[in-house]
Amino acid sequence: MECIISCEHASNRVPQSFAHVFNGREKVLSSHQAYDPGAAKLARCLAKKIQAPLHLGGISRLLIDLNRSPTNRKTLFSSYSKNLVQSDRQKLLENYYLPYRQKVEADAERIIRKGRPVLHISIHSFAPVKGGKVRVADIGLLYDPVRRYEKAMCVFLVKLLQEKVETLRVRRNYPYLGKTDGFTSFLRRKYPAKLYAGIEIELNQSLLFDSDGMKRKSMETLATGFRSIMQYSEFSQLAENKTGVGESHR
Repeated sequence: MECIISCEHASNRVPQSFAHVFNGREKVLSSHQAYDPGAAKLARCLAKKIQAPLHLGGISRLLIDLNRSPTNRKTLFSSYSKNLVQSDRQKLLENYYLPYRQKVEADAERIIRKGRPVLHISIHSFAPVKGGKVRVADIGLLYDPVRRYEKAMCVFLVKLLQEKVETLRVRRNYPYLGKTDGFTSFLRRKYPAKLYAGIEIELNQSLLFDSDGMKRKSMETLATGFRSIMQYSEFSQLAENKTGVGESHR
């Protein structure tokens, strides 16, 4: 199999033609509402470690959310951009949203046309506290539980992370559900489970400030885990292997 990595909320950039949307409200652009702090750096790191093509979003989700389906009119545009005139919203779709999504899909299609399955890793980060509630995880692995190959990969990765980074809090389908609307969910509807697997990695932003090397160890362990998974030629071999992912598969 082959792997691609994407990071939809990599940037808080606002094109000059849309700067007026945030007049007097520029401060919000440095917050988690505008992008996923740290996600782009981690995506670059993981892509380098596992030698995978990388796609980084180049616009703030407060203008248009690259991780939402094009039919999701509720959250595709934020409270800041939903009142833009139709021509401006169309410009955001045509100039930023579609080019990004099409490049990722083209990479997936390229791999599938070679007769190989594609593993799509989507990198995100989440705020340690939301609505006054503390998130009790350092890393979340999101997947669709109906897709057994995705589940097998995440079960393996959780076990590996907990073995190698003992103090790390790892949870599956937390702080969000992997089957809710997102780029991976969109691509699952396009490709069957034997050809496409999508896993979202959610990193607690508090890890960005850790001083004991936990972030580094976590990324190294994730890279090791994904390299083990990628040694399989077919997703079905994940289920056939009773000894665990990455073992006795040659």
